[in-house]
Amino acid sequence: MNAIIAPLLLLLLSCIPTAWGLPLPQALPVPGGIAIIKLDSHETTPPQAFYRQHRVMVQKRPQGWYAVVGIPLSTKPGIQHLHYRSARGSNTSIPFQVQDKHYRTQRITIRDKHKVEPDAAELQRIFREKKQILAAFRTWDKRVVTQLPLRQPVNGIKTSSFGLRRFFNGQPRKPHSGMDIAAPRGTPVFAPADGVVINTGNYFFNGNSIFIEHGQGLVTMYCHLQRIDVKQGQSVHRGQRIGAVGATGRVTGPHLHWSVSLNDARVDPALFLPVRREDKR
Repeated sequence: MNAIIAPLLLLLLSCIPTAWGLPLPQALPVPGGIAIIKLDSHETTPPQAFYRQHRVMVQKRPQGWYAVVGIPLSTKPGIQHLHYRSARGSNTSIPFQVQDKHYRTQRITIRDKHKVEPDAAELQRIFREKKQILAAFRTWDKRVVTQLPLRQPVNGIKTSSFGLRRFFNGQPRKPHSGMDIAAPRGTPVFAPADGVVINTGNYFFNGNSIFIEHGQGLVTMYCHLQRIDVKQGQSVHRGQRIGAVGATGRVTGPHLHWSVSLNDARVDPALFLPVRREDKR
């Protein structure tokens, strides 16, 4: 399949969830987005799909199996490849096109200079916590995700959007890997879907945080909480209160930082929310 056909095929597939009314996330094949790719498999047993050596979510629909692929923000535009293995053991590679996307720049002033330029002891803590956070995002469970789209975890105003190129006190930092929702301290935070709490803790940058695994590599993270109301290993249900909005960690005010990870790629949470009428225009 050449570079011209591949994007056309992916564009067609991106229309499938809307056309059929299926509960899949929105397809947006850009860095930080999602590709939805039909697999040439009609077996009862689900095929195993992989992207960049990470297991990928596979969903069954009347028309067959679909891979729901998270695309890392660091991905360069161009042809990527999804690999999948059928229940019978045959291996197939499917090329798909990642399109370019320009994210805006955001400049933020942080009063606590340690949150921008940590000292040696703080850097050691950050390194330890990074390993814990990455381990949580790489969690995989075979159970099928059945509650899409997700529920927005807190009522509030969306402030900083996903993918922003950030500068803290004039210094460049990693792009924004989630959605910020501003709300008063103590505002309840709810689970967007059923899942299992795989980690909680207080982190240097993220403050009080919760990680929930929802199945097949779909992991959500909630940061800067004032309070954590769940424990590691606890099962939670869609709409269950898990914590409260706070201003812990590196913040300029009370808000929830909500991240969505798919096959260990942080993707735009807005793609997992219901499509509003104005979004379709």
